Amino acid sequence: MSEAPERDNSIVVEKLVREFRKGPRAVDGIDLYVAPGEIYGFLGPNGAGKSTTVLMLTTLLPPTAGTARVGGYDVRKEGPKVRSVIGAALQEAALDPLLTGRDHLRLQTMLQAIPRAERKPRQDELLERVGLTEAADRKVRGYSGGMKRRLDLALALVHRPSILFLDEPTTGLDPQSRTALWAEVARLARDDNVTVFLTTQYLEEADVLADRVGIIDHGTIVAEGTPAALKAEIGRPSIHVIPCNDGDRPRIKGLLDGFGEPFGDGHDLAVRLREGVGMADVIRAMDTDGLVVDDVELRAPTLDDVFLAKTGRTLEGAAESKDGAAAP
Repeated sequence: MSEAPERDNSIVVEKLVREFRKGPRAVDGIDLYVAPGEIYGFLGPNGAGKSTTVLMLTTLLPPTAGTARVGGYDVRKEGPKVRSVIGAALQEAALDPLLTGRDHLRLQTMLQAIPRAERKPRQDELLERVGLTEAADRKVRGYSGGMKRRLDLALALVHRPSILFLDEPTTGLDPQSRTALWAEVARLARDDNVTVFLTTQYLEEADVLADRVGIIDHGTIVAEGTPAALKAEIGRPSIHVIPCNDGDRPRIKGLLDGFGEPFGDGHDLAVRLREGVGMADVIRAMDTDGLVVDDVELRAPTLDDVFLAKTGRTLEGAAESKDGAAAP
């Protein structure tokens, strides 16, 4: 007996457009490819076209033009087949506050036609996987935001989809809940070969999870690549110095200017290092000149730098990641 062919769990998008009546093109002719088992991070500010793209790829919104194949199926012509191979946890979780977490999973296993004998084991497996076993029989109205997002993820996984869409899944979550969700998403891709299409406003989230990143702005993709490659495009690391004595600032600035280009807001004692220069070179030069400082820090380019370079602005979620309010 011949083996069953492997499922195609790629996403292929060509010239995809969504134009709303009396409005601009929310998505303006984008092309992208997500390989099987890849975690693809889709970055962009509010209104950039992230959620509109997800709605088209999940068959919830018809494209105005262009094509998209999800799991090998055309989103326009083969909607039921697309929906059979995908799971989706969108921005608003459709949960009933009067039902328990287990009630939700019981209903979902029935709707997804899971064989009766497999329903209870599947429910228990998913509750354990998302850390809700102890809360399984509590009504959802008593769940925290993080618990609701984790339950929503479990519901999206009931039928073992080969492609998972997550639309800003960790917005507003506390650090512990966000870390737990990150771990489960990474496990799905690593162990189950699930393709993950993840939209986010959190640069750290994309940097930690994504194999590749696409940046969308005003409906078009302005950059795409691995996080490392995108950061490498921005250039060399920067070095930042905090003096012990403010009177040494002019001397330190003059010394740093010999190692690279000034970097920052003009008040910082910082330069973007030129090729072939490292932190040790700067420290040796300061020692030779008898300069004493409080701190010297080498900073690699970040996705925030990439986003700023590509769009001229910072991402809304970047500030939360930096100040630690939402980052683990």
